[in-house]
Amino acid sequence: MAVYDLEEQEQISELKAWWAQYGNFVVTLAVVAALASVGWQGWNWYQNRNAADAGVLYYAVQQAAEQQDAQKAREAAGRLIGEHGGSVSAQLGALLSAALQFESGDLANARAQLEWAADKGKDAALRDLARLRLAAVLLQQGEHDAALARLEAAPSAAYKTRFDDLRGDVLAAQGKKAEARAAWQAAIDGLAAEGEEAATLREVVRVKLESLGV
Repeated sequence: MAVYDLEEQEQISELKAWWAQYGNFVVTLAVVAALASVGWQGWNWYQNRNAADAGVLYYAVQQAAEQQDAQKAREAAGRLIGEHGGSVSAQLGALLSAALQFESGDLANARAQLEWAADKGKDAALRDLARLRLAAVLLQQGEHDAALARLEAAPSAAYKTRFDDLRGDVLAAQGKKAEARAAWQAAIDGLAAEGEEAATLREVVRVKLESLGV
């Protein structure tokens, strides 16, 4: 029993010596770990709160769009972009509001929101969609070179045929028939691979192609 007590005391002495040397370091690590855990939980709370707030504003844009209230949609989308510009909700809100501005004839505000969505939006596919719609607005405004510039970079495969179609529209507006024909033919070829779902658009592009004549 005495031997056991002696060994135990030696272990306690070693532990005390170890703690005297490394105790502060261990405490510091424990504090840092605790702070990191609290910080992570706080960050998650902040992220969830931001996502919820962005969702509320996007819903406001949706409601305004359903009511065909272009001003309310524009204001809600503006707040969404200003307060939650890094969210996909902001990109979607800008696209939805821009569509309403376009329908109401406000090309300037449609263009502004599409430029933001195309240049600063988070999601790459939505940036392509914004570029496509922005090029359509620029075509309406008669800015043909600017429209072509927006269509220049290759989009994702999902939007390629739509880019070709709109490129043909812009080139035809510029009187460049051969280039327009090539763009529309590329669109028709791409749409053929999409099956019956794209049949209507394929027919529209075919009519535009035939309108160029020989």
